[in-house]
Amino acid sequence: MQRVQQGDTIEVIAGKDKGLRGEVVRILVKKNRVIVNGVNIMKRHRKARPAPGGQQIPAQIIEFEAPLHLSNVMVVCSNCDERTRIGYRWTDDGYKSRYCKKCKSDISS
Repeated sequence: MQRVQQGDTIEVIAGKDKGLRGEVVRILVKKNRVIVNGVNIMKRHRKARPAPGGQQIPAQIIEFEAPLHLSNVMVVCSNCDERTRIGYRWTDDGYKSRYCKKCKSDISS
C-alpha cells in the first residue's frame, strides 16, 4: 500500500508551486513521482507537422502537468483539512488502511 494514492488531495510542500493543492491524477511508481491536476504546469512548443491525408497540423504551445517527486507532496486529510503524515493500521476484517496522524481518522481514496 502506498502513502499517496490516485484520487487523493495533496498539498505541495516544496518548489515553485509550494502551498498549492490538487488531486492526484497518476502515480509513476518506478520513478517515485506523482502527477497532480492543475499543479506544476509546463509548456511545450510543438512545431508544425504533416498529418495523414495531406493536412497540416499547425505549430502550437501545449500546457501539461509535469510530475512532482513524492517527497515534495503531502496528503491532505479530508476530515481535518490539514496536510498530514500517513499511518497504517489493520482493520477488524483483516484489511490494511491508511489513517491521518493528526486526527486519527481513516483516509479514504
